[in-house]
Amino acid sequence: MYDSRPNLLIGFHGCEEAVKQNLINSSNSIQISRKPYDWLGHGMYFWENNEDRAMEWALEKKKRGEIDKPAVVGAVLQLGYCCDLLDSRYVQVLKDYYALMVADYKLVGRELPENKDLKNDLHKDKILRILDCTVIEYMHSEIHKKYQNDINSKGFSDLKIFESTRCVFTEGGPAYEGAGIFEKSHIQICIRNPDCIKGFFNPRKSTPFNKWVEKRN
Repeated sequence: MYDSRPNLLIGFHGCEEAVKQNLINSSNSIQISRKPYDWLGHGMYFWENNEDRAMEWALEKKKRGEIDKPAVVGAVLQLGYCCDLLDSRYVQVLKDYYALMVADYKLVGRELPENKDLKNDLHKDKILRILDCTVIEYMHSEIHKKYQNDINSKGFSDLKIFESTRCVFTEGGPAYEGAGIFEKSHIQICIRNPDCIKGFFNPRKSTPFNKWVEKRN
């Protein structure tokens, strides 16, 4: 009953300036990330209500030579049927599929992948989430297989396929000595169904309302 996430959210995507302009002018040119270390599996990624963090990420990519002109594009999102890992119910679902994956790997003698640290990461945040990505993609794959089997055998299915994934991450080390608050904590959204993206926009600079009123008067 409460599985769907019908509310609209604002997300921000850090990228190359040319990619930003292309998304704004041609909103169907969505790029799906399929890296083996994607934190929430494959999809298009957004920082929930966090433009600054999206720009920080783009600037970090520029330092690594992966982006020439860092930019941020905004998006209006509706998560639909979301594997929301802020909800304990979906954490349990993911744990159950992890157990199934472990059994499958043992059956064929494969070793499980691991999340890994980058060499220059002082905070050891396991930036390369190879295990997490593999588990999440395994879950999506198994659900889709069951869905297809239902369709083939019965002509319908009661199963629903996740359209998005959402999770909170603590990252970047304590904000101050003894803190339980971390400098780069954020909520990340991975969009699997492009129709969850209602549109892109160019983020505008804020004008304090009191100053706007004074100027008008």
